[in-house]
Amino acid sequence: MIDIGDEFGLPSFIFLTSGCGFLSLMLSLPSRHEQIGKEYTSSDSDFSIPGFINPVPARVLPAAVFNKDGGYDAYVKVAQRFKDAKGIIVNTFFELESYAIEFFNSGRIKTPKVYPVGPVLNHKGQPHPDMDYNEWNKNLNFLNQQPESSVLFLCFGSAGAFSASQVKELAFGLEQSGYGFLWSMRVPPIQNEESKFKNPEEMLPEGFLERVRGRGKVCGWVPQVEVLAHKAIGAFVSHCGWNSILESLWYGMPILTLPIYAEQQLNAFTMVKQLELAVELRLDYRLQCDIVKAEEVERALRCVMERDNEVRKKVQDMAVMARNAVMEGGSSFNSISEFLEDLEGNRYGNY
Repeated sequence: MIDIGDEFGLPSFIFLTSGCGFLSLMLSLPSRHEQIGKEYTSSDSDFSIPGFINPVPARVLPAAVFNKDGGYDAYVKVAQRFKDAKGIIVNTFFELESYAIEFFNSGRIKTPKVYPVGPVLNHKGQPHPDMDYNEWNKNLNFLNQQPESSVLFLCFGSAGAFSASQVKELAFGLEQSGYGFLWSMRVPPIQNEESKFKNPEEMLPEGFLERVRGRGKVCGWVPQVEVLAHKAIGAFVSHCGWNSILESLWYGMPILTLPIYAEQQLNAFTMVKQLELAVELRLDYRLQCDIVKAEEVERALRCVMERDNEVRKKVQDMAVMARNAVMEGGSSFNSISEFLEDLEGNRYGNY
């Protein structure tokens, strides 16, 4: 697409729906590839990646960068074109990732100008073919009956599904914690099909639903934004997709990290180690080879639900900053204005 823009004399910009953690990785890939010329290995030590404060462990990088034919070469080819864009528009906001944004725009490394314009969110949510409105009304009624900030919300994306063994460990951890919960569960999909919700008793421990009756609900797809906005929700156990992170921050909801695929491990690392805005369950979880035990789940749930948890306080402060960022005079509002001024002022040469 950049080549087409050049051909027609039009500037090309990248709109990145991930955050600056993933952007940092992508901008570092070309120079690393020039020096090393091969994919990452799991035995690699921690990396110093421009845009990160702390060294980044190899174990939190996207799985694709460890496989030459399964993604590394594709990542490198895409990353090499970033420098050819006139700018990079990122769905983040300055107050959230100020260190990385200031670094990229400082001129210390050669990179296109970064414009943070987020959080860009759909607050109304979207209709979903799996939505059972009768079931959702029951779930909403359940939430309405719970005390404020008392319920854990578990949701791992439309494609986020665990093995039966992992589901059982999560269930036991929830049961032992004693907290209320709403768990949007998916089951492992048939190849090339989205993960679907089926009878939860097929995956859950025997008698689990009866033992947690009244304080816990297991369901299929739910409107995530509407759940996060509900006063009964106290924390979000998440796969750490970037959009889910932004939604959680918008509503001042602390996250417990359980990443599954793509750049989610890197997002989890960014949130826990770089920004200190999430509580770690796992940073480097991999579906194919890991099992998080019930005891570990229970400990992490208790940590994230603590009323005086420092992460909770920081997230609530960040929620105010997120909303201010998109208001007139806010950082993202001004960044969009700057982007338009750069276009109108012919910042990008003869375009």
